[in-house]
Amino acid sequence: MRVKGIIKQGHQVASGKSKDSPYPRGSIEMQRPYFYDLGLDITNYFSGTLNVSIAPYSFVLKKPDYTFKNVQWNRNYPAETFSFAVCDLYFDQSEYNSLIYYPHPETKPNHFQDKSTLEILALPIANISYGDEVELGINLEKIQLFLTETSSS
Repeated sequence: MRVKGIIKQGHQVASGKSKDSPYPRGSIEMQRPYFYDLGLDITNYFSGTLNVSIAPYSFVLKKPDYTFKNVQWNRNYPAETFSFAVCDLYFDQSEYNSLIYYPHPETKPNHFQDKSTLEILALPIANISYGDEVELGINLEKIQLFLTETSSS
């Protein structure tokens, strides 16, 4: 299924661009060798995530392609669990093989995303900016989508 989304600004911790980031190189750069040792090579992916709002949908990861439990990637914080699901990102008439990056909230110390935001790992994409519309090709056997209820007045 293809779902439309909008690129939005995140916490900029994954890329290390936030002034308040405890990880100057970014968390993705620090996590990369751990994921590699566990069997997932993200060497060529951008060292950050694209935050894609899929509102009015929210999601639940049902059957990820990879789940790594208790990854102790930073000695200053407790171990975390990460899941990844293969997806395709479509932007500017191009298709990019990508991954949904899901640090499990129950093991993550801070910087949470709302339930309508998917964090995407992708190859570097020229000219992509906040507010750009993208489409994600997702496998509904791996990711379940729900329409978010809105209250009416």
